[in-house]
Parts: sequence; structure tokens; C-alpha cells
Amino acid sequence: MTNTCSPAAADSPGQPEFDADRIVETIRNGFDSGLTRSLEWRRNQLNAMKAMLRENSDQLLAALATDLHKPATEAWATEIGFTLTDIGYQKSNLAKWSAPRKVKVPLAYRPATARIVPEPKGVVLVIAPWNYPLQLLLSPMAAAIAAGNAIVAKPSELAPATSDALVELCAKYLDPATIAVVGGGVDESSALLEQRFDHIFFTGGTRVGKIVMHAAAEHLTPVTLELGGKSPAIVAADADIEVAARRIAWGKFVNSGQTCIAPDYVLVARPLRDRLVEAIEQSVTDFYGADPHASADYGRIISDDHFARVAALIGGEGSGTIAFGGTTDSSDRYIAPTVLIDPDPDSDVMTDEIFGPVLPVISVDDIDEAIDFVNGREKPLALYIFTDDDTTAQRTIARTSSGGVGVNGTILHIGPPDLPFGGVGPSGMGSYHGEAGFETFSHLKSVLDKRTKPDLKVLYPPYSSMKERLIKLVQ
Repeated sequence: MTNTCSPAAADSPGQPEFDADRIVETIRNGFDSGLTRSLEWRRNQLNAMKAMLRENSDQLLAALATDLHKPATEAWATEIGFTLTDIGYQKSNLAKWSAPRKVKVPLAYRPATARIVPEPKGVVLVIAPWNYPLQLLLSPMAAAIAAGNAIVAKPSELAPATSDALVELCAKYLDPATIAVVGGGVDESSALLEQRFDHIFFTGGTRVGKIVMHAAAEHLTPVTLELGGKSPAIVAADADIEVAARRIAWGKFVNSGQTCIAPDYVLVARPLRDRLVEAIEQSVTDFYGADPHASADYGRIISDDHFARVAALIGGEGSGTIAFGGTTDSSDRYIAPTVLIDPDPDSDVMTDEIFGPVLPVISVDDIDEAIDFVNGREKPLALYIFTDDDTTAQRTIARTSSGGVGVNGTILHIGPPDLPFGGVGPSGMGSYHGEAGFETFSHLKSVLDKRTKPDLKVLYPPYSSMKERLIKLVQ
């Protein structure tokens, strides 16, 4: 079947060559049959996805541990549990979101009725990253299913155990006529991007995001790009240092820093810098013990190449002073939780997205300097402000632009399903989660329904001064 292609399918003896044309044609035929438009099909597929996750959670947790050394509790909370909640929310609101929405008709257009009719966009492509390889594939797929689309989905080859498991299980649980989850690497992704889709949903880095957008432009295909960037955490002078440190440390070092909305650097009021760094170090010890390398709760870097890139940032030119951490083990792709003090703002560690367990901490004189620092850089995917002063929080929110904001917390703002998640500018375009996800994969079609009688002649030529007065009267 089309959705049982393994990552090595094109090269393995006896396996069919990867055929993007055939895969997309099969799924488009499934969509054109009208099957996905029924609410029954949508509910059945969402139920099947939930069953897949619950019945195979041990296999999926083992795959996540293999790829990223994710502890089971963390993997359940951030991958399986998160996705189950999202699926359930989509299903419970499916009838309401998909129903026509009546709108008022101005006097000039009466007698008539008007409504907005949500309809599926068609065949959508979902390309997922490796850092949360289950959640970031299945969550957008759930939204696409709820909206009534057929799907071609591509998990990341950099998380091969999870990718293989998802390809296998989706083939078993989901409708193969309308949903294809395919394995493979760059060649397979490139072949898919040459096809015409009705929407492309991509999560990953800015460089590949530009490639996806360029490919989509060939067919004028709409895109959702969930990218990244350098998300700042600002610690104001009145912040609760212990709480701020604990929440920053958790948000930064969960998944070994490989989270698109992890705090990428911290701006802290100058008198509080040393206290904050000490409190972050204490939080790391509380979380992972004196030696995080020995902790079952601390992850690993995804690949040798990514390890080398992140490790080089620690000792790079202008990277600042190592406050704690800094140790690495290439044989295990381990990088210790690391804090760097006052790096050069123009150094690599402050201009490249880190995407690893390295946290620069920079001293600032006041909240205005922190805001100016953030505004002098590209718009981030997330911004975090720690303060007990509502005025400071609201001023920071009002004077900065970011995909989302967390006040006195990190990462958790993506959880509430009624909060859209997405970037702005270089950190992404479009959003999803909850109803935002449903609408991302829907076309909201406008329908005006007029009666044939009366057929007022006021709009038709020839025009007269009387018609002009009537038109001006009702508009």
C-alpha cells in the first residue's frame, strides 16, 4: 500500500521504488471520491488515531527513547498525551466548527441570506521535524482530518525509530485510501514537494522553510510554516528569582534543549544576574542530579552533526564565560546543561538558533534595554517575561512582537487548545491547535443566497438620478 513505504524503500531489494506521483494520485482519488467530507469519516479517523496511540504507547515510547533518549514520563506528556488531548478537542468540536455560519446581510443586498461554509482544502502535505517527531506529525494531521482533508504525511528521517513506527502504525489504523504516511529522507521529501497539493504544513528550520515556500509557489499552494528563531526570556528586577530560574531551566533543558519554543537566551536585570545563574544551576541539579549524564531523565542530541554544531557554540569566539556545564561526550551525543554569561551579542551563540542545552544569560540595565534588545533582532516564535508587575508584563507584550508570549512561565502557552500556536515573520506564518488548526486546513467559503423575486431594477442600467439617490440611501 502507498503508506507503508519504509525509509529505505527506494533502495531495498524487493521493495517498490518511492513514487511520489502514484502516492499523491492515490490519495487525491480518495479525496475526489467525497469520502473525507462526511463527519462520520472524520470521527472514525480521529478515533482510530486515538486507539493507535493508546494501544501502541509502549512501542512509541520506546522509539522516542531510542531516537532522543526521552524519558517515558516526558515523552508521554509532550508527545502522546498532548496529541491525545488535541485529537479529543478536535473531535468534540467537529460538528460545531464544520457547520455553516450565518452572517448578517446589509439592507442593500436584501432579500437574501448569507453564510460561511467551511470546506476541506483537499489533499494536504504535512512535513514533520525530528525534535517532537510524534506530536508534530500527528497533531497537524488531526486538524487536517477534522477539516475533512486527505493527507500525505512525512515524518522526519532523523528520528528513524519513531518514523518507522508511525509509518507502520498509521498504515494499520488509518484509511489507506485517503491518508498516506511515508518514510524516506531528503530525496523523498523533495519528490513530494514537486507535487501539487492544496496546502502544505511544514514544521522545521528557516532554511528548509524557504525551500518549502519556494516549492509551494510553483503551484500557488498555501503554506503554514512553523519555524523557530531565538526566543528570549526577560527577567525583570521584581521577578521571583527561584521560580523564574526553575521554569526557565525546565523550558530550556527539557528534550535536551531541542524545542522550538525553548528560551534561547535570557536578559536579566544586572543586579540579579548572579543570583539567577546560581538558581538555574540549582534547578538543574534538582532535576537531573549532580551528573546529568547519568540521569535517566535527561535527553541526548539527535545526531552527530547536530551535536558538533551545538558543542561548537559553547567554546566559540565571543561565546562568553561558562558559568556551569560545558562538558560533552560525542560517543553518547551528550551535552551537559550549560549556561554562558554575557556572550558577545554578535557571536554565533547569539545570532544562530541554538536548539540545544546551551543558555546564554545577558545582563541589562532595565526592562527598556531588554525590549530594545529583543526588537533589534528578528521576531521570535515565543517570548517569556518574568515579573510580578502587571504593568511591566503588559508593556513588554505591547512593545514586542512574537508568535506567542508566556508570562512567568515557559513553553506551556502552547497547551490551551483555544490559543492558536504559530510564528510571525521569520519565525513562521499561519497557526494551528484547536479551532485555529481546523481553519488552517479549511477554506471558509462565502455564500450569498438571493431569491429570484423581487428582482429590483435599481442596480441595473440605464442609471438615473433616482437610482443614484436610492443607492446612496441604502449604502
